[in-house]
Formats: sequence, structure tokens, C-alpha cells
Amino acid sequence: MSLDPLLQMLALHAYRRGQFTLASGKSSEHYVNCKPVTLSGKGALLLAPRLLELVEPEAVAVAGLTLGADPMVSWVAHGAALAGRNLDALIVRKEAKGHGTGAWLEGPLPVAGSLITLLEDVVTSAGSALKAVQQLRAAGYLVQRVVAIVDREEGGEAALRAEGLELHSLYRLSEVASTHHQLS
Repeated sequence: MSLDPLLQMLALHAYRRGQFTLASGKSSEHYVNCKPVTLSGKGALLLAPRLLELVEPEAVAVAGLTLGADPMVSWVAHGAALAGRNLDALIVRKEAKGHGTGAWLEGPLPVAGSLITLLEDVVTSAGSALKAVQQLRAAGYLVQRVVAIVDREEGGEAALRAEGLELHSLYRLSEVASTHHQLS
């Protein structure tokens, strides 16, 4: 049985085991940093079509909180264009721009009421995803779905559900950790 090449890549280049403090402030023996995968050419080629499959057909854009989602929204929009689908990319700032328009969102802004799918690299407590969703909804957009590379299985899905959002993830932390163990 051959392993999924994307799962292998995540297990080898994104996953670490040890003692780590997460963005949520919690301590964990598992750490997942998808940037070595999302910022690689091979990672983009493997991830773009898989994530694009999970973007709602009616969505006009994909969005994500800077920095983790920056490459993801760009190459998912690029992959959509190559497939003949009109899908733009938006980046949600962590705080309003300190000059000019003071914008929270960067990219070609769709009309209010448009459906946007949020992309996230790793979901733990879903705090980052919820911050991005809050800004998108405040700007008048409809957000119903969060698409993640890895769900850490630590309550993020329930937190999103409580806000009327569904989580679709390519992998769960248990799969990535198990694959890492197999390959080590």
C-alpha cells in the first residue's frame, strides 16, 4: 500500500513531536507547522486541487488570516483559474492597516453578500479562523465553511460549529502523527 504523497510530505516536513507552546497558549507534545509544505512548489501542486475540491461551488473567493493562509489562498485561486473557475483570493489582516484606507481585507473585494470559503492551515481551538470569519462577516460576506489542511482534534470543530460554520479538513492530527511514526 503506497502512502498519500501529501500526507507523507506533511508528516516529514510539517510535524514535530516534543514540548511546544501553541498559538492558543496551550502546551502540546505535537506541533504542526504547514509552512514548509504550503510554501513549497510541490506542496502547492499537491494541496491546491485537494483544497479546491472542498471550496463551495457557489463561493466567489477564498480567504484566510495572514500569514498561514497567504500562500494557500493564492495558489487555490490560481488552481481555480487553471480549471476555468472564477475564484479570487482575499487576505485577512490580523489588525487593520495602520494607514491609507485602514483595511482589514486585501484582494479583489466581491460584492456584499457573496459567499466566501475560509482556508486555514491548522485548526486547534479555531481562534484564528474565527477572527478571520468575524472580519469577513463584518464586511458583509457570507461564510459557512472553513477548509483546513490539518484539524488538531482539540475542539476547533465544535467552536466553529457553535458559530454556524462547518469544518472540512484534509487530515486529522492523529493521521499525520501516525504517518510520521511510520516513516521515522
